[in-house]
Amino acid sequence: MAARIQNAANQPDITPAIQHLFKEVYAGGVPRQTLELVHLRASQINGCSACVDAGATSAAKAGVSPEKLFTLAAWYENPLFDDAERAALALTEAATRLSDRPGAVTDEIWAEAVRHYDQRQLGALVLMVAITNFFNRINTTFRVPAGTTWD
Repeated sequence: MAARIQNAANQPDITPAIQHLFKEVYAGGVPRQTLELVHLRASQINGCSACVDAGATSAAKAGVSPEKLFTLAAWYENPLFDDAERAALALTEAATRLSDRPGAVTDEIWAEAVRHYDQRQLGALVLMVAITNFFNRINTTFRVPAGTTWD
């Protein structure tokens, strides 16, 4: 599949703003592995091959085990994921699939996330989901291929 636009990451040059957002996300107190799982899961749901490829690489670099990477799509039935990761992934799926049903982020999903994360961490998780969905939509629309780097 051919890319629809060249250098999609620089159209327009938003790199400084995005770097600032990521800095805030990673300073939010959520374990890096969890943030990388959140990014990868949202990208899987959205079918963004560029972000799935980059997300799997980033997750592995952050120390996520190959077993977790291979089974992320079925995290809810896998004992490798702890309760905090499950809460983050449930929140990710609900916030990514907003159009699937009204009130997608239910009180139950939110309450479970609150059991595991404080206000700052919740903000970081929601921001990671939002940034991921933002990039998934850009990369999918522009057909950015897997293996693309954003240096």
